[in-house]
Amino acid sequence: MKNRVFRISLTAALAGFLFGFDTVVISGANLPIKELWDTSPLFHGVFIMSMALWGTVLGSLFGGIPCDKLGRKKTLMWIGILYFISALGSAVAHDPYLFSFFRFIGGVGVGASSVAAPIYISEISTPANRGKLGAMYQFNIVFGIFIAFISNYLLKGFDGANDWRWMLGVEAIPAIAYTVMVFGIPNSPRWLMTKKQDEEGAFKTLEYISTAEIAKIRLQEIKDALGKTLSKESLFSRKYNKQLLLAFFIAFFNQLSGINFVLYYAPEILERAGLASKESLFSSISIGIVNLIFTLIGIRLIDRLGRKQLLKIGSLGYIVSLAMVGWCFYSDASSTLLLTFILVFIASHAVGQGAVIWVFISEIFPNSVRAYGQSWGTGTHWVFAAVITLITPIFLDADNGIFKDNPWPIFLFFALMMVLQLLWAIFIMPETKGVSLEELGRKLSSKK
Repeated sequence: MKNRVFRISLTAALAGFLFGFDTVVISGANLPIKELWDTSPLFHGVFIMSMALWGTVLGSLFGGIPCDKLGRKKTLMWIGILYFISALGSAVAHDPYLFSFFRFIGGVGVGASSVAAPIYISEISTPANRGKLGAMYQFNIVFGIFIAFISNYLLKGFDGANDWRWMLGVEAIPAIAYTVMVFGIPNSPRWLMTKKQDEEGAFKTLEYISTAEIAKIRLQEIKDALGKTLSKESLFSRKYNKQLLLAFFIAFFNQLSGINFVLYYAPEILERAGLASKESLFSSISIGIVNLIFTLIGIRLIDRLGRKQLLKIGSLGYIVSLAMVGWCFYSDASSTLLLTFILVFIASHAVGQGAVIWVFISEIFPNSVRAYGQSWGTGTHWVFAAVITLITPIFLDADNGIFKDNPWPIFLFFALMMVLQLLWAIFIMPETKGVSLEELGRKLSSKK
């Protein structure tokens, strides 16, 4: 039974692989596209680099609708189709506007997957393994990032000026494979009960992933929780203020760590440190390796130490590494030292925010509003990600950027934000490990 739950969770979590690949593959195409279409820094930031993120914002904010209406499973299938269309369209685009449109489509898939996959996994897992299984989504994100960095490196020089088209287009292969795989997973039992009132279908799924005796107990817990919930309850009622604030701040701090800034612009940042173009792409692979290793560590620890403890550990690593990256740029330190502290930053993210965010948001809202709560949290995450990616060229552009000579103030700002995250994690963030979704919903929801 454990193997069956793992297989189902892994299949859903593969949406994260496409998420990671799609969002970071653009880093290898960034400079070639900038040279090809010779756009202004503002245009490049708004349309080329951040258009996918604005699609992600849309997909995350409205992803709760298909999750509730169509179900988590069907939503995941449509997400795979969106990735496929985006990959092929971006690869053959002949102007920056068409390119931006197809990147936007892929972004919608990314945003919707950050809603559908985590809540699907949380709804078929148990309190004992929910953190580990939920964190597999993050593992697949970083695995996708890792493969994207390798793919970009291997395709550099493959077809001259068209290298970037192959970098983007190759994603179509895993996208179609994932869509087919999702056909084989069951619907979420909590969705079947909450949105379809399908007690028989919910029991069959619960029995499939556990035993008949356990299925009866879990089904009764779901029914009891539904009996205490108003059918037309709004996410933005006073009852859920605490969950809304928790989801907002963990997403807010996730992006104010600078993680997307580093991942999206890794080759350019490393070139600023003195590495050649090919070397910077190769060094980007080391970022992917460290991200992968420390995500595995986070997965092993999330159900042992808990979400709160991991976020505190990650925050301390953030503060030290970001401050030192800023110092390296300020003092013109060696590129090796700079890369070392960037890798420490990536490791801190992987163990902390990376392992925690998707699990935490997916488990703090009750069954009746979980999809929309997940949309709220992920929407916050992606709005800030899009804003940061949009304005980065204005700060980094070699000719006109605000910090064109030295970007050290950017890293100092991120370090200060992580001091605030550490305080939030210590004094406000609740621990959610080992508690059922139904019990968490009762504990965190305020009385009217």
